[in-house]
Amino acid sequence: MSAKRKIYRFGPYEFDASAAILRKRGSRIRLQHKPLLALEALLKRPGELITREELCQSLWDDDTYVAFDDSLNHAVKRLRDALNDSPEHPRYIETIPGQGYRFAAPVEAAEYEP
Repeated sequence: MSAKRKIYRFGPYEFDASAAILRKRGSRIRLQHKPLLALEALLKRPGELITREELCQSLWDDDTYVAFDDSLNHAVKRLRDALNDSPEHPRYIETIPGQGYRFAAPVEAAEYEP
């Protein structure tokens, strides 16, 4: 018996968390691993503040040493680019200055058997 897969739908997008695949109207959007991890963390708690610290923990292991602020900013920027979103007029990813991010759009989550 195989494990259930988790799918998130928002706007014209669909994110298969188990396969780490983002699609827009059925077409796959190529995106690096870290922005996909950030997307998954935000989609798990839509409408809630996800702190920068929480996102860093989702993206990197405890024993990883990187410039977290710059790396997180870069991952969120790439994610916004993939979603055609902007920090000035967010449809999906809202910045909460000095705190973190919030997924602002309605999200439908579903599980399915592959």
